Amino acid sequence: GKWFKAEIDKGTLRELSKRSDLPGWRHLIIFVLSLTLLALLCTYFWGSWWFVPVYLAYCTLWGGADAIWHECGHRTAFKSRKLNDFFYYVASFMNNFEPVRWRCSHALHHNYTASVDPHDFEVEGSIFWAPKSLINFLIIFIPGISLLFLHKSLYKEIVQHALGVETRVMRECIPENKRWNCIWSSRAFVILWILIILGSIYVQSFLPICLFLIPKCFATLNIVWGLTQHMGLQEDVKDHRLSTRSVRLNPVTSFIYWSMEYHIEHHMFPSVPSYNLPKLHNVIKDQLPKRQTLFEAYKEILPAVIKKAKDPNYYIPVKLPAQQSV
Repeated sequence: GKWFKAEIDKGTLRELSKRSDLPGWRHLIIFVLSLTLLALLCTYFWGSWWFVPVYLAYCTLWGGADAIWHECGHRTAFKSRKLNDFFYYVASFMNNFEPVRWRCSHALHHNYTASVDPHDFEVEGSIFWAPKSLINFLIIFIPGISLLFLHKSLYKEIVQHALGVETRVMRECIPENKRWNCIWSSRAFVILWILIILGSIYVQSFLPICLFLIPKCFATLNIVWGLTQHMGLQEDVKDHRLSTRSVRLNPVTSFIYWSMEYHIEHHMFPSVPSYNLPKLHNVIKDQLPKRQTLFEAYKEILPAVIKKAKDPNYYIPVKLPAQQSV
């Protein structure tokens, strides 16, 4: 069956899908300058208790590389393909997303959102994650907790690919003619990791590792809004309104997330740049479920985690506009 698409004038959609370099540069310049300022503050406060809150703020902003990776991966951040691809690779490293693997798996995620066959490789440990208990769910929000699970992390997958190990995602998702690209970019990542560690040893400080190697492990605040994308919703359904959630964020978190809180709109029309998603929402909002606050979203998600632990087939029912219900 075909995916449900909201009704929208073709001319309006064409206008909203236009790309420009200006919004991309504006976002990247603010992001880089803010991250640099926080890095300098981290350096200044290194060794004092003030380092802790400043570093968590730094890591939270660093986690915004996820949104940059995502938008540049769709090649909608800039009009220029070269700019999109350049910043895609930079953000991929910051996000521990090997660029070849994740371009392939993210395309699969959009074509088969939450499907079992073909397998949606972005389901595991994230968007449709089904933890065994509420405690298993809540523990992921502890800053740095992922360092205890490096053996299950993307660090491990990248090392495996760097060594030429054919993982399941490589076998089922990456075309054969792209696998060597995946292996060599994974090796580049590992080399950069080693250089960061050697630099840290050279200056006899753990600070370079904190600033450039493990900040994603402490970007746990980003998980709060990131998990709302699909958590607890219905799988294997051809209507993004039932499997995807749009939420309302404040201007700061919306900037870090680069407007991906309009997630139903993004999945329904992935060619629309993130900076035009608010406009798209205003055009089609009468055909979508009402956007939720984070509080409203987690008011659904937390009970769903408990229920799904007992009944794997449980999902949160979504109230659709009457005229558009399926």
